Amino acid sequence: MYLWWMKSAMEYLDQRFPQFEPALRQLLAEQCVVKSLPAGEKLMQTGQYFRSTMLIAEGRAKLYREGADGGEFFMYYLEPGQACALSMICATRQQTSEVMAVAEEDTVVLLMPIGLMDELMHDYKSWYYFVIESYRTRFEELLGVIDNVIFKGMDERLEFYLKNQYKKLQRRELPITHQAIANDLNTSREVVSRLLKKMEQQKRLVLYRNYIEWLG
Repeated sequence: MYLWWMKSAMEYLDQRFPQFEPALRQLLAEQCVVKSLPAGEKLMQTGQYFRSTMLIAEGRAKLYREGADGGEFFMYYLEPGQACALSMICATRQQTSEVMAVAEEDTVVLLMPIGLMDELMHDYKSWYYFVIESYRTRFEELLGVIDNVIFKGMDERLEFYLKNQYKKLQRRELPITHQAIANDLNTSREVVSRLLKKMEQQKRLVLYRNYIEWLG
């Protein structure tokens, strides 16, 4: 993503965070740094300290947790207009991150200095409600992940995963590989491929070389 494509911080705030008071948007525009990240670049790493918290302006980021064996466990996505609740917690408490985040596509973030957090929580109701809503949303998404892992079989988990991809992307062509799905669901590529083939036979999707067409 080239820098000349990017808007100013105020333009992103007006577009993606209209619920913020004008005074809050003005303050954030003055304090935030606009940063462009190419697809595949890490936004945060396990063990990292935070000097800022991230507001997603463009693109999409995936959060996951790494296992001791190097495996990955998918947690949730961050979309434009959202913020990383975990980075807020770690930043304000000066704790290191326990998760990884990577840009799924070219992404633009607004980096907000952590020193502003206390002031914003105290002075701006819209920021206070935004933080609370961010925590609530992430908690509900994690509950959904836990429910899928504990109470559902792999076929149901895969269906839930694909439906969620369709919902997030708002298109039927899902540009994702069998291996990437396997990583997110913490299983093998062979299992994913077998279940996808079964779903194709049931006419619920169509498999192509570089993407999956979701038929629902």
